This record gives sequence, C-alpha cells and structure tokens, in this order.
Amino acid sequence: MSFASEPGRDDSNLPPVNIVIPDDARELDRDVLAYRRELRARRRRQRLMRLFRPFTQRGFSGHAAVLPLIATCVALSLLAGAMLSVVTIGPASAPTVTSPPQASASPAARPADLTSLPAATVRLDGQAVPVRSLVSSALALVPADCGCGPALRRLAAQATAAHVGLYFVGYGAAIPQLADLTARYGGGAAMAVYDTGDVLAPRYHPVGVTVLLVYSDATARVRRDLPPGFELVPELRQLTRPGA
Repeated sequence: MSFASEPGRDDSNLPPVNIVIPDDARELDRDVLAYRRELRARRRRQRLMRLFRPFTQRGFSGHAAVLPLIATCVALSLLAGAMLSVVTIGPASAPTVTSPPQASASPAARPADLTSLPAATVRLDGQAVPVRSLVSSALALVPADCGCGPALRRLAAQATAAHVGLYFVGYGAAIPQLADLTARYGGGAAMAVYDTGDVLAPRYHPVGVTVLLVYSDATARVRRDLPPGFELVPELRQLTRPGA
C-alpha cells in the first residue's frame, strides 16, 4: 500500500483482496481440518507413487511391468496349495492300498496266537483219549493249591451260557485234588481230565488258571492267568467254528 496515494488503493495494480480476520480462532477449526485432510491425501498419493514407481521406470513399461507381479502371485498360490494339502491330508483320509491275496499262501496258515493241540492222550473217565478229540471246548489247566475256586466257578457258568464243553485238567501235584475241585466248582458242567503224561503243562506254560480255547479243528488260543471278573463268553461262542 502506498501512503501517498488514495486510501485503499494498491500502487502495484494487484486486485483487491477481501481478508476477514475472525474475532475467535475457533472459527478456523473447519479450515484447519480441511487442510489436514488434504495433507493426508497427499501423503497417501506419495506412498502409492513410491510403491508403483519401479513399474513406471524405464524398462518396466507395458507387459514387462506386469510379468513380475503375475510371477509373484503364481508362486504364492503354489505355496498356499502345498501347505493346505499337507494340513488336510492325514492318516485317516489318506488313501489305503490293500494288497490282493496271494495265490501261493498256504491254506494251513494260522494267526500267530493260534496253536495246535499235541498228538497225545489224557485220561477221561478212566480211559485214554486223544487231546485233539476235546474240540469245541475250554480246557482249564488247574495248578496244585491254586485257590482258584471262584475263577473256576465263573468259567463254568460262562461255558454253560456259551453252550460249549468244559474240562478241568489236572497235572502234577494237582491230580489228587482235581476230583474235589470239579465237584465243588464245576457247576455240573465241567469234567475232570487227568494229564498223567504231563503233556499240556510243558507245552503251554500255565500261569495261574490257564484256559485253552479249543476250536472245532483242534486249534487253540491260550488265555493265561485269568484276572478277576474275566469275560470269555464271546470267545467261547466261537469255539464251534474252525480256528484257522
């Protein structure tokens, strides 16, 4: 402004400016917020420009600028697919392969815990009978002074329920005690068998009350040292079938 000229006139020929100075600075809050929004928008544009600057430089124009981005996306997709397949495929859902039965397998093959009765004789009702004739039955090998009356009684009840034969087999020092044990704990279903030739004990190594579950084909499974509360009815009902 020139003090020599007229009041309100600018000697530099600039257009007049209408400047209003508010009495309260709080009236400028709206303008301050708009200014800050503009600054934030400008910073966001600058960050985007820095991010895409490599693709805008010389040598990355056209399709060449897109190829690195596509390659990165494909690599990430392959990695994610591999990780997902490892997580989702477990032992339960993995495909199982069953081998076909071999024609050369021997028909006489038996499970590992299945054994054949020996070709020997024992005494039953005062007569010698082959051990292999005592099929579809349970043979309880009773040791001397076993104190196993409750176990023998439980076994007799289960054999009766399964409708199979039951034999109390005495060996060694148990032979003189066998008749009394059979009468007291056999429940009218068990018969006394005397292993006078000591045939079964050396072969099956009894521990406590040992039971031979004999199938119809003279094969047997051994159950040693029966625990209290044992349950053999399901196995006893299978004895009318071949074991092998």
